[in-house]
Amino acid sequence: MCDIAIRVENLSKQYCIGGSPAHYQTIRESLVKAVQGPFRRLSAVIQGKSSSASNEIIWALKDVSFEVARGEVVGIIGRNGAGKTTLLKILSRITEPTQGYAQVRGRVGSLLEVGTGFHPELTGRENVYLNGAILGMKQTEIDRKFDEIVAFAEMDKFIDTPVKHYSSGMGTRLAFAVAAHLEPEILMVDEVLAVGDAAFQKRCLGKMGAVAREGRTVLFVSHNMAAVSSLCDTGILLERGKVSLIGESSDVVRHYLAGIEQRNTNSLRERTDRVGSGIVRLVAFKLSHRPSDAPVADLMMGDPVHITLTVEALERTQVYVGVQVKDAQGQLIFAFNSRESGFMPTIEPGESSVMLYIPHLPLLEGRYTLDASVHRSPHIEPFDVIENIGSFIMYPRDVYSSGKPFIAKHGIVFIEHQWTNSA
Repeated sequence: MCDIAIRVENLSKQYCIGGSPAHYQTIRESLVKAVQGPFRRLSAVIQGKSSSASNEIIWALKDVSFEVARGEVVGIIGRNGAGKTTLLKILSRITEPTQGYAQVRGRVGSLLEVGTGFHPELTGRENVYLNGAILGMKQTEIDRKFDEIVAFAEMDKFIDTPVKHYSSGMGTRLAFAVAAHLEPEILMVDEVLAVGDAAFQKRCLGKMGAVAREGRTVLFVSHNMAAVSSLCDTGILLERGKVSLIGESSDVVRHYLAGIEQRNTNSLRERTDRVGSGIVRLVAFKLSHRPSDAPVADLMMGDPVHITLTVEALERTQVYVGVQVKDAQGQLIFAFNSRESGFMPTIEPGESSVMLYIPHLPLLEGRYTLDASVHRSPHIEPFDVIENIGSFIMYPRDVYSSGKPFIAKHGIVFIEHQWTNSA
């Protein structure tokens, strides 16, 4: 019993969407509403009306159960909207479950959003001590870790500046440094590392690895499958608010990626796991050798590839399109951005298509997935972003006509080159 850090039993969380936003009420209004409530519900039943007719009930989590042993590192994965963040918020006591319960034994440090728990009017220094106190740390413990926190976050010049003047990147660095260095027994980290630069992400992943080796319990929510496979002992796959699979992290990641490939079709119109304003939406894609060819899912190393993306616009606007290629572990291999290539077409309302042409796809054998996005500017909300719009398999080929085809052990990509005798 004492070796269990987290126990979750039949945990469920219900939300009501589509209703009118709530407003603050006076004590008198609250009392009147409480007295009238039973009579309103009775009247609705008599008249055959539903009290939630204008609202839609959704279950962000439904009957979730699992245990996490003390010192275990667990990766929680799943598509957007699967309930990952809701689960961590309940475990962090930020929100209450609708049904079921969760027992968390130990001091918890959580990083669920940028600057979670930071007071904007306080300085970085004051927020470090405030968060430490919330975690139950003594001042002497915080004093001992303070310089290490500031150095990790690279905030020495701004530590006495109010947090309201910090950029999102500065807030993220300090929030993670506090959560990781104040020695919580249980560390919960959501997908907030994606907002930092590459160097910061690498440093954070290294720190999480060190925390795990110290024997502390870690819950890690991420879309970075490579990080989940390497850092985590156990994986939990959530699908539509329910636990789909629990097992070794590498097995769970493979199952998740395989399921994505089976679900993907050329039509993107019905996909709900997307983010963006929706002014322009991705509705279809096609991977083919030539524009007029039928779609393909199997390619040979060095094949020419056309990726056709069909979008639907609500208004006339200028766009740029991005396509990312990832390996079977979800690791980014390379990305194509039409803005950097100088291609930013103005599209009209209705459907239209853009095409990406790759003369020779330089990937070695293996299975790969594609992400796609449509933007207007890198600094504002995207129009549409969908992960894993499709997948394909690369097969080996004798690309140099040497009788020795390249295989996966040679790396990830092949580069055209020649060997000659020196002059």
